[in-house]
Amino acid sequence: MGRTPSPVTTPESLTFRSDVTVELVKSSASDADVLFAARVSTAGEQSLDELKKDPERSKGLINYLMRDRHGSPFEHNSMTFLISAPIFVFREFMRHRVGWSYNEESGRYRELQPVFYVPGASRKLVQQGRPGKYVFVEGTPAQHEAVRGVLRESYEQAYTAYQKLLAEGVAREVARSVLPVGLYSSMYATCNARSLMHFLGLRTQHELARVPSFPQREIEMVGEKLEAEWARLMPLTHAAFNANGRVAP
Repeated sequence: MGRTPSPVTTPESLTFRSDVTVELVKSSASDADVLFAARVSTAGEQSLDELKKDPERSKGLINYLMRDRHGSPFEHNSMTFLISAPIFVFREFMRHRVGWSYNEESGRYRELQPVFYVPGASRKLVQQGRPGKYVFVEGTPAQHEAVRGVLRESYEQAYTAYQKLLAEGVAREVARSVLPVGLYSSMYATCNARSLMHFLGLRTQHELARVPSFPQREIEMVGEKLEAEWARLMPLTHAAFNANGRVAP
């Protein structure tokens, strides 16, 4: 028997978004995790007692570890996030391999939904300067209107073509080839504080950063939401990260 054709999606059925979402799914992460891992070198198994103590008493140690880049104690924790963002964000995201694990929605095994990225009004559109030394500036109203119109038209054509191929019985893994990187995807991403700090150092801009970074705005939006969740879980570690130039230890 042939594959049941997909229902036709009209332009009104497409969803256009300009945001990203980050949900903390589960975590085992606290400032105390840094302390017991660091103190095992001098206290042996007694370092586990640190889990029962107030980490505030030991924030000086956390700052010392961060300042002098003793990084391994920051690895003894785990955070898992569910992230929804355009595919082009995930392709940048997955350049971060050390200390990260990923599982992404698959276009081979499910029909991809018609949700697409269109930049919001605050997104700077125009790049000025040469590679390695450029800035982004505001676009004109006409440029913003052109971006919205062209992207929407392109997305509508691409998703119509995708559905046509599915209706012809073409495998999902082949039909997805017509879809653009502005399509939204979702993934679980698991990391520890050290790997997250390295991500944030490269993918966010911050006034306290010792080393400047120039991330694409859309992945920076993800980074900002990841950082907010992490700061809540490990406030002393987050404060030490900021105090020491936002450089991963």
